Amino acid sequence: MTRIWTPRPGPLHAEDSGDRSDSDRLVLLHGFTQTRISWNSFIDQLDAKRSVCRIDAPGHGLSPALDEPIDSVARKVVQSGGPGTYVGYSMGARILIHAAVDATTLVEPSDVRRLVLIGGTAGLEQESERQARRESDQALARSIERDGVPAFLEGWLRQPMFADLPTDDVELAARRANSVRGLVSSLTWCGVGVQESLWNRLASITVPTLIIAGSRDTKFTEIGVRMTAAIGANATFAPIEGAGHAVQLEKPREVAHLIQSWIDARH
Repeated sequence: MTRIWTPRPGPLHAEDSGDRSDSDRLVLLHGFTQTRISWNSFIDQLDAKRSVCRIDAPGHGLSPALDEPIDSVARKVVQSGGPGTYVGYSMGARILIHAAVDATTLVEPSDVRRLVLIGGTAGLEQESERQARRESDQALARSIERDGVPAFLEGWLRQPMFADLPTDDVELAARRANSVRGLVSSLTWCGVGVQESLWNRLASITVPTLIIAGSRDTKFTEIGVRMTAAIGANATFAPIEGAGHAVQLEKPREVAHLIQSWIDARH
């Protein structure tokens, strides 16, 4: 179906679909180098009456770069998205974990009604690991500044974790249009290396939480199982068979059905 998108007020670019529904709306936050457009194949598989908000992360798409720590970014994501079930992929998932564990600092803590984390992590636990990742991210930032976004993206998508991504010219064009300044800022302020470890705070997440990983993504499957146990009884882990890291791009129909069924079962 064709959805009509209406911009929302807020510090980040966010768009609501023109549909109205009594069902809980989905608020979608993408991963590094992506944009709100990256959710389109997933959105196409949702029920027609499901209300959706898609957000451009800081420094991506039409959102400004925010040279602010990730916990501040998380607050602005929720301020921009409003109430709903928040769905985050990779970088988006890490930002949303901060929003969930820091819920008391949000303007409206109840806005995050449910949480869906796809290919996310609660951070690196050792400072030595974080330092190594910061150095790696700094090297990536230099390569973006040196080569430009299209060339960087070509190399980024050659990583084995993205080997089975379908070709989507519209989505790729949106990613190539990201700015050097925006992606460098995102790496600097929201990269894994600068994210504090939140493992010992996951038990503070009280909203229903669904954690998803592709069955072939063994690293994030192990992380997902561990995060589920750390959050507790309100968390569920669900693997997507035959998928790698970006499951919502590889298997949009299966992921859409899974998330909607999980939400509907909690009414």
